[in-house]
Amino acid sequence: MNPSFRITPATAICALLICACMATPAFAQTAALTDSQKAFNAIKTLPGMWEGKDPTGRTVQVSFKVTSAGSAVMSEILGEEDMISMFHMDGPARLIMTHYCSAKNQPRMQASVSPDGKVLTFIYFDATNLATPDAGHMQKLVLTMVDDNHHMEEWTFNDHGKEMKEVFDLRRKM
Repeated sequence: MNPSFRITPATAICALLICACMATPAFAQTAALTDSQKAFNAIKTLPGMWEGKDPTGRTVQVSFKVTSAGSAVMSEILGEEDMISMFHMDGPARLIMTHYCSAKNQPRMQASVSPDGKVLTFIYFDATNLATPDAGHMQKLVLTMVDDNHHMEEWTFNDHGKEMKEVFDLRRKM
């Protein structure tokens, strides 16, 4: 070490200030999450198995899994017609869901978030493998986060202008 090099209190304070200034943008970026990023983080708390009833009283099971290094969440509705939905961010302000439907098409929906962050409403904006614009497809998903172990999913299917809704009241299996 160079004997003429000495750390003075002024040098130490300057070094601390430089470190603080360099850390501030990262902290500000973390602190200033968009509503969509907050909603995606809420979806990331859902991994595991969920169980509930559909409107006819049949048991419904849904599993959630965070995947792709945390950049996506997969939801799988288990049963006769397994269906998968993938949730992911598209830039900092847009939360997207693609639903791989038993109707053999893949509607994509964009989320809007309630002021309290507990209700995420995904609305259809386009689809792949859709025969005609009015062919049967999922049109909407309302995901309501009741608490850490309870959420609801209200799915709306649109077929030639006729809407059909199905609500799943789901609780985390322990």
